[in-house]
Amino acid sequence: MKQTCPSGKRLYLHEALAIDALIEANVQLPVGPNRGPVAIYQCDICGCYHLTSQGQMHPQLALLISEGKLAKMKRAAEWEKRLKKR
Repeated sequence: MKQTCPSGKRLYLHEALAIDALIEANVQLPVGPNRGPVAIYQCDICGCYHLTSQGQMHPQLALLISEGKLAKMKRAAEWEKRLKKR
């Protein structure tokens, strides 16, 4: 069951979980420049973490992009989807 904040956003109980979700979203979703989540923040309403497309890119995501690792993760996920269809 996905938990949501009273604001309606999906919540992550810990910062590390939110960072993992941020990276996974950028691997799985068709995101691009100026689209999709780029950072996390701690909510004033629920105290948990949410993803956001606003603000400065999270350093871990920026590092994966600059090192070319995010692109490799995307390709691996695409191949995994293709192989599951067989």
